Amino acid sequence: MSEFDILSFGETMAMFVAEQHGELAEVGHFHKRIAGADNNVAIGLSRLGFKVAWLSRVGADSLGRFVIDTLEKEGLDCSNVAIDCAHPTGFQLKSRTDDGGDPVVEYFRRGSAASHLSPASIVPELLKARHLHATGIPPALSATAREMSFELMTRMREAGRSVSFDPNLRPSLWASSQQMITEINRLAALAHWVLPGLSEGRLLTGFEDPADIAAFYLGQGAEAVAIKLGPHGAYYRTHQDQGFVAGVPVQTVVDTVGAGDGFAVGMISALLDNHSFADAVKRANWIGSRAVQSRGDMEGLPTRSEMSVEFEAAFASRLAPTGDLQRSHRPCPTGDLQISPNSCGSEPAREEARPVTEDF
Repeated sequence: MSEFDILSFGETMAMFVAEQHGELAEVGHFHKRIAGADNNVAIGLSRLGFKVAWLSRVGADSLGRFVIDTLEKEGLDCSNVAIDCAHPTGFQLKSRTDDGGDPVVEYFRRGSAASHLSPASIVPELLKARHLHATGIPPALSATAREMSFELMTRMREAGRSVSFDPNLRPSLWASSQQMITEINRLAALAHWVLPGLSEGRLLTGFEDPADIAAFYLGQGAEAVAIKLGPHGAYYRTHQDQGFVAGVPVQTVVDTVGAGDGFAVGMISALLDNHSFADAVKRANWIGSRAVQSRGDMEGLPTRSEMSVEFEAAFASRLAPTGDLQRSHRPCPTGDLQISPNSCGSEPAREEARPVTEDF
């Protein structure tokens, strides 16, 4: 068997975060960090004690060395990260926000080293990992990266490994909305656990309420679906059960970016720890709420010891009663929920309004 619990892949970019408020054009000082939804999840799982292999490409440049050094310090195995002498490491600029608003992010990733990932990048030994986590970002980078995503998910599922998938939609990276919907749903059909946000699920399936969105993916081959409802928490559905798990109240929302990645960390870690799907959603909501209270994409992700101390105190046995939701197709009652606006589940409530300039 492989020495790895989890295989994750994608693009890690260098990120320059503004140290002062204002328009990015006016900011003179930035702090260098890393960014990437896929590696946020990988880092979160590593902090919880899982052995995580990271598959990617970076440029033969200082930013590429910075990326690898940072990931290795977080415990990720980067021995299969290729150094690309012909293409650069992607990077982004991020504005500063301290009030829970969505930051402005500008991406510089077109033609990056990671966009040249391909099926040839797959290392057979990594396919022995216990679990594969995938998102919709690598397949949006290029046709070859998309081929690699399909190949990895197909081979891992055929080998009997568990596979999770977060759509993580990036519309500006796709040629058209229809191509994005078609390809993302093809990938989701290869996953055991599908983890969309509510707005993503609506766009991808054409259904409005969480129960029907979940039923769509169960019908495509998923074993379980968890739908992120922002500050209201999450709705989950398996072939045997369904329910709603309330969000975790927080006093101050600092930075919403990375909350959905925290949710994925909670889901995957709890399921690999052999918890029920309902309890996995509880952990996912808690880690998502923790993420929004920290500045940075992955700074709020907990260690195993932090989780063991804080989790039960923050979210002890708060699984909401499901009533006639049990094994029915009735919609999750998101419209009538009376929950504090400072409750946080898994992703920002203003997801669609986030100002992002993508793919420079």
